[in-house]
Amino acid sequence: MKSKTFIGILVVFSVLLFIFLSCKKEKETESETSYSVYGSSKSHNNGQNCMNCHKQNGSGEGLFIIAGTVYDSLKTFPYPNTTVKLYTGPNETGTLKYTIQVDASGNFYTTENIDFGSGLFPAVLGNNAVEYMYSVVTMGQCNSCHGVTTGKIWTK
Repeated sequence: MKSKTFIGILVVFSVLLFIFLSCKKEKETESETSYSVYGSSKSHNNGQNCMNCHKQNGSGEGLFIIAGTVYDSLKTFPYPNTTVKLYTGPNETGTLKYTIQVDASGNFYTTENIDFGSGLFPAVLGNNAVEYMYSVVTMGQCNSCHGVTTGKIWTK
């Protein structure tokens, strides 16, 4: 009788464990595509280095290739629905390689492949101005420097 009770409990436990595991939401894999879009408010942690979490084996969903936050001209508030463009030359010269939308939270990110090659030059387009980064970038961890050792990314 004791063995039947034990088997019954084991079966119930196994069924409950199977249901729990099958209903659990799977973490987005590094191979899934994710990127910021105008109007979306799903991003978070403005001004933080996104790649602290959104990296291989990180706690964030997706493996970000480039990410950061754009601020207003006073560098006080995130500036939503702007655009980041990456060129092969400074001041919008050279070839436009990538365009990234900034979401409603002021953040931009993508898991899509960005080929930095020998470097790219960012331009940030606001409603009234374009601001340029005059030095070349070879990685996409924008907030690892901006807001830490250099000024925040901003536009008007």
